[in-house]
Amino acid sequence: MRCAVLGDPIAHSLSPTLHRAAYDVLGLDWTYDAVRVPSGGLAGFLEGVADGTWRGLSLTMPLKREVLALVADRTPAVDLAGGANTVVVDDGRLRLDNTDLPGAAAAVRERWSDDVSTVLVLGGGATAASAALAMCDLGARAVRLLVRSPERAADTVAAIAAHPGGPAVSVGALDEAPVVADVLVSTVPAAAQTPDLVRRCDDVDVVFEVLYDPWPTPLATAAVASDRALVAGLDLLVHQAVLQVELFTGHPGPLEAMRTAGQRALEARAAAG
Repeated sequence: MRCAVLGDPIAHSLSPTLHRAAYDVLGLDWTYDAVRVPSGGLAGFLEGVADGTWRGLSLTMPLKREVLALVADRTPAVDLAGGANTVVVDDGRLRLDNTDLPGAAAAVRERWSDDVSTVLVLGGGATAASAALAMCDLGARAVRLLVRSPERAADTVAAIAAHPGGPAVSVGALDEAPVVADVLVSTVPAAAQTPDLVRRCDDVDVVFEVLYDPWPTPLATAAVASDRALVAGLDLLVHQAVLQVELFTGHPGPLEAMRTAGQRALEARAAAG
């Protein structure tokens, strides 16, 4: 069976490393590749996955929302998040799912067991929506987004506000708003994590950095230096991939084997400069 991760850019993705490690442990002779599919190209790609050889697709930027207009069969998590990161192929039929939500919740709970009440999210895209909704599943009732362009975060604000828990959602300016929360979720590039922004985040107990490459980011470095709880991008990637493996194969994903493979790959990248 064939599986793949689609997106643009995609060469940096660790998903092939994680999924291949899982298939090895499970004894499956499956393939999993990284395929560059730019915005506007997903419809053409999906036309070719009904040939009986495909089982699953992972989606990353910029395809998580683009796919919604192309596939009608979906889980409630997809509608809640306003995006899908998973396509399950069953005898040529496509079904959308979102493992980012439960994966993010599991990643945080692995590192932090206390209450989650207030959340501040840096960024306003599809990943920000999924992470914020996951925090609402953990009990957050107030979510604040810090973004560069408030108007571009409208879909994310609407998605979070629609959570059954009825969280209060607000928006502030990334470059000047104060940071007050139990949990900080960063979805912005490392280059956007200026010294001023890092300083404003110093008082947050938990830093959830969704990036894993480059690593560590300035926010991750500051969290470690101040002995605060850090949820790494690799944590999120592994937990959501474990759920994808189960959706694709019907077997629980081997968490530790997948995490070890991801850590080794990141260490190899760092050593190679």
